Amino acid sequence: MVREHQQELQKQLWNIANTLRGNMSADDFRDYILGLIFYKYLSDKLNRYCDKLLVEDGIMFTQADDELINELRDECIENLGYFIAPKQLFASLAKRGEKSDFILDELSRVLNDIEQSTTAADSADDFNGLFEELDLNSSKLGKNPDARNKLICQVLVHLENIDFQIDNSEIDLLGDAYEYLIGQFASGAGKKAGEFYTPQQVSKILAKLVTLDDGANGNVKSVYDPTCGSGSLLLRVAKEVNNTNLEFYGQEQNPSTFNLARMNMLMHGVRYDRFDIKNDDTLEHPMHLDKRFDAVVANPPFSANWSASDLYLNDDRFSDYGKLAPKGKADFAFVLHMVHQLNDKGTLAVVVPHGILFRGAAEGHIRTHLIEKKNYLDAVIGLPAGIFFGTGIPTCILVFKKQRKHADNVLFIDASNHFEKGKAQNYLRDSDVERIVEAYTKREQLEPEKAERYAHVAKLAEISDNDYNLNIPRYVDTFEEEVAVDLDAVATDLSELEIKMHSVDADIADFCLQLNIKAPFPLNKTLDKA
Repeated sequence: MVREHQQELQKQLWNIANTLRGNMSADDFRDYILGLIFYKYLSDKLNRYCDKLLVEDGIMFTQADDELINELRDECIENLGYFIAPKQLFASLAKRGEKSDFILDELSRVLNDIEQSTTAADSADDFNGLFEELDLNSSKLGKNPDARNKLICQVLVHLENIDFQIDNSEIDLLGDAYEYLIGQFASGAGKKAGEFYTPQQVSKILAKLVTLDDGANGNVKSVYDPTCGSGSLLLRVAKEVNNTNLEFYGQEQNPSTFNLARMNMLMHGVRYDRFDIKNDDTLEHPMHLDKRFDAVVANPPFSANWSASDLYLNDDRFSDYGKLAPKGKADFAFVLHMVHQLNDKGTLAVVVPHGILFRGAAEGHIRTHLIEKKNYLDAVIGLPAGIFFGTGIPTCILVFKKQRKHADNVLFIDASNHFEKGKAQNYLRDSDVERIVEAYTKREQLEPEKAERYAHVAKLAEISDNDYNLNIPRYVDTFEEEVAVDLDAVATDLSELEIKMHSVDADIADFCLQLNIKAPFPLNKTLDKA
């Protein structure tokens, strides 16, 4: 029943987004629909919270006088992190929108007031500029104010008619629906999708890999993503751990995506004081260098550009390695940054392009140092091509630990041929995800029939013999020998076929003679005798 309601909610929200956007691109409409859903969530949550506080007074929040509203304001900011006045509730504006009132100016004030309500509060950083991407005067919404107002009113009215069930603590309908919408927009955003969304099945693998040692006591207390996008990967980790007080840390360069990540956190019920997401370039301006984390996950932009300034040779993140990742390939810069932020007992799982496994020069030097000197690399997992939005390049997952249980080897998994083919992109099935996690978990105890042509435990000496080239085919042999050809049997078959052909030719020639057909017709010994 829960699953059915969840699917219905997802369908309703996507229909609203897909229908009302008109000729506007899905990517442009994304910020509006997600921002307004977030406004409704904040409004409904605060309204219900205040109604409960006023039960003994026998009134509803919408009936409170100014004195009572001021008292509630402090209570809400302390516990929810923000405040919305009764007249500014989503339901109030939706009701006016249903009457076709002009509400754009009022809506802009409301969104601004929500942000301003957190000024000087502990939640200020988490709400500052949260709605800045909702430009209600943009021509994308309509050619004139009336057209823009009409569209926004339609969105508000449709959303108001949906019950988000935010009081149901057993399920996270709205959070999951929000994730669904982000994924739907990502599927139509082409190359831009990689900036803010990691496919759910890949997120699931990363999350499981970094939480396998979580245990009943909730050993994973903090998770960090230096390129967090919409925050989906961080939230996926939360589903795998046994800690309801998990702390989330992230950094995102794109301002629009940064706002989306903070909304996503709050929509999933993560308190403002349990997440710390910053907006800046992680490599050039890292914001959490003083912290170390139990779990680190990331899907950084593949082969991105960065300054690679010589000044970074003195940076604690990179100084031990003697060389920097190339300007046009920042993959190892992200890896080393994450290794630096990982605590001694933590696990890092990161998606990278295949080239990082075998490219030489500075990257080869860094790779060698990571394995030979640091001995942090725990596993290399090859993924199928075409499973990420906007790119079809081969990718893999690297797993790092500073204190490795299997310190004398590295696990290689070739999962590149295990997927479901789709029209626009390929998909990992649940069975594919489970197989990867099982191979990583069992490692040296993996049954031979499951390991053959799929996984291989390589001793460090074997990797050294390969000059620290980590290209997966060097370690996992997926070659399948062709069935041997029995030449004697083939010769016998050919002889029998030739006899049959002569027989057929003779029959045809005989028919030709009977029909008095002189030529052309098959020539063979039978005809010659005739």
